[in-house]
Amino acid sequence: MRKEIKIKNHVAELEHVAAFVEEIGEELGLDMEMQMNLNLVMEEMVSNVIFYAYPEGAEATIELKAESDGKELTFVLSDRGREFDPTLKDDLDVNSNPAERDLGGMGIYIVKNIMNQVSYQRLEGKNLLTMKKNIINKSENNA
Repeated sequence: MRKEIKIKNHVAELEHVAAFVEEIGEELGLDMEMQMNLNLVMEEMVSNVIFYAYPEGAEATIELKAESDGKELTFVLSDRGREFDPTLKDDLDVNSNPAERDLGGMGIYIVKNIMNQVSYQRLEGKNLLTMKKNIINKSENNA
């Protein structure tokens, strides 16, 4: 399975990302919990690009590609915005008082905890965030 979606850097486009993830989930036979987790991850990471990668008012295209061999699902999020490697962000101390924490970081923490592997590279002026998740097909799960 291979799919891709291109969206503009507008918050309203997040509904297209959710539909994209749902379509993948249905095609791969993923359970509802897995689909919801994947949707949360993609919403967090695409939102970060929309809100922080470009100067206010700048129009840009964001690409999200998905590929699966039936055992692993890989998403690659790419944009030409400001260089930012979320994998370098220190893990959030979830046991600390939320009022005393620095703003931000929760989305990246969630992504790192849901996905099995998260990696970043800057290539030819593009941010490439690769997120991999081991998946279990429903039909295999019930066998």
